[in-house]
Amino acid sequence: MINVGIVGGTGYTGVELLRLLVQHPKVKIKAITSRGEAGIPVADLFTNLRGHIDLKFSDPVDAKLNKCDVVFFATPNGIAMQQAESLLQADVKVIDLAADFRIKDVAEWEKWYGMQHACPHLVAEAVYGLPEINRDEVKKARLIANPGCYPTAVQLGFLPLIEAGAIDTSHLIADVKSGVSGAGRKAEVHTLHAEASDNFKAYGVPAHRHLPEIKQGLSKVAKHPVGLTFVPHLVPMIRGIHATLYAKLTKKVDLQALYEKRYRNEAFVDVLPAGKHPETRSVRGSNLCRIAVHQPQGGDTVVILSVTDNLVKGAAGQAIQNMNILFGLPETMGIGQVPLLP
Repeated sequence: MINVGIVGGTGYTGVELLRLLVQHPKVKIKAITSRGEAGIPVADLFTNLRGHIDLKFSDPVDAKLNKCDVVFFATPNGIAMQQAESLLQADVKVIDLAADFRIKDVAEWEKWYGMQHACPHLVAEAVYGLPEINRDEVKKARLIANPGCYPTAVQLGFLPLIEAGAIDTSHLIADVKSGVSGAGRKAEVHTLHAEASDNFKAYGVPAHRHLPEIKQGLSKVAKHPVGLTFVPHLVPMIRGIHATLYAKLTKKVDLQALYEKRYRNEAFVDVLPAGKHPETRSVRGSNLCRIAVHQPQGGDTVVILSVTDNLVKGAAGQAIQNMNILFGLPETMGIGQVPLLP
């Protein structure tokens, strides 16, 4: 059994980790930390877990995380970097679901996240945990930077075309929509029901923190810097990411065959038949990314549609996918749930 600790178990990502991990046949959850909820039974806060977990939230000081095999950080940015080194020294593997180790240029990270990095020497070692690109590196990792929700959908959407050298990478466009759970489980005016319901809006158009992460990943695949316009939107739903991606084709290619071949052996990427349009509800509660590729009117513009559940493939499910790879387990173990309909 893999002994698991979770730091920050009271947010949406934390409870999603719990929902999936309690169903994992090779996992034993040893500790769930929360300073504010210490001593409270987990199932009292998250009643969906009644009958599945009997732990109480513990203060991080008392959690004995160094006795775990792997620790997930489902915390705000800036927390994992304070604690990762001591855990690594205790031979505990670390999977950070926040952004502390995603961006390799530390100065760039500090600019976007507005704080000084606590352990910049670990950033180079951290493996970016998008299995469809970095599976071999994940197998050998001690420290995994789990990708963000927007970056997962966008990178998986563009990846086959960039690998094939089939598009102009200097003018990529990502028009992406997210449900309100992507903003986290905290009280903020813009996510109040009266503000977000019956409404649709863009935000972060001049600058969004996920932009450098996406550009870094796509540039690594392209082997040169890419140009990307990234526009996120907030839509009145709880879960889901819908990325509509645009690029200009630079050579003739069978788009459907390209995508089907690239993702043929990927358990969590589903390429839809030609002419189809993926819906966010078709992946709700699952670790799937569903993709469709179109060439409107046979022109030189390619449109890729990529949908995920931001809390699963965009966060907790992908983190468990990385854990499975780390410990030599079947990649789908514990995260093969069928999406929820309606």
